[in-house]
Amino acid sequence: MDLGIAGKRALVCASSKGLGLGCAQALAREGVSLVMNARSEGPLLAAAEAIRAETGVEVTTVAADITSEEGRARVLEVAGDVDILVTNAGGPPPGMWTDWDRDDFIGAFDANMLTPIALMQALLPGMMERGWGRVVNITSVSVKSPIAVLGLSNTARAGLTGFVAGTARQVAGEGVVINNLLPGIHDTDRATALDKGVVDAQGITMDDARAAREATIPAGRYGTIEEFGSTCAFMCSQHTGFMVGQNVLLDGGAVNTTM
Repeated sequence: MDLGIAGKRALVCASSKGLGLGCAQALAREGVSLVMNARSEGPLLAAAEAIRAETGVEVTTVAADITSEEGRARVLEVAGDVDILVTNAGGPPPGMWTDWDRDDFIGAFDANMLTPIALMQALLPGMMERGWGRVVNITSVSVKSPIAVLGLSNTARAGLTGFVAGTARQVAGEGVVINNLLPGIHDTDRATALDKGVVDAQGITMDDARAAREATIPAGRYGTIEEFGSTCAFMCSQHTGFMVGQNVLLDGGAVNTTM
């Protein structure tokens, strides 16, 4: 299927590894030029060079903390006018409700709610003026099925989802489509960190922790960044103009719900 986005320009946040990298790779394979962002310059440069070598698309890198005002300003200055925005940032640490104070919640809001909102506020006007745009926010299955030990993430991502629900419907008439992509467990550093928490808490091996988590997924495995990226690329395509303000689960069936 031709996604119809060759020649477009995309900003993909937190894209040196993991889910963000999967999205950047998939978009580049469709002929989309990239602005890639991550905090650490070394892994970011390596990922960008690999994508250039494979696809031949133009890739610009900005090593900056997208969750800070200064970092966001640097990224937006370099990005300029983009047609596609993929927001992404690492999730806050796990814990119990008794562990967190106000500063912990503010940190989670800054990273996982206010940052993507600020990026959309900066880039949506240009997309609307040009009559075409796609935004995919990488959130979490916790939006539909809260995860008890990820209360900070549950709270911040639910707030972002509410913002998108209203905003997506306000800009759709200008050819700009906003949707959210909700990953379950994928084979990334984040999954490894969560499994390590189980190892430490239960005194089991990493293999046992992973096997126990895989047993909760009907697909029987962790997702891959390649299939996640391909789903993101489709959501950025010419075929999704009537897909507005949706929360798309990609979790191997782990969230057990009818609607």
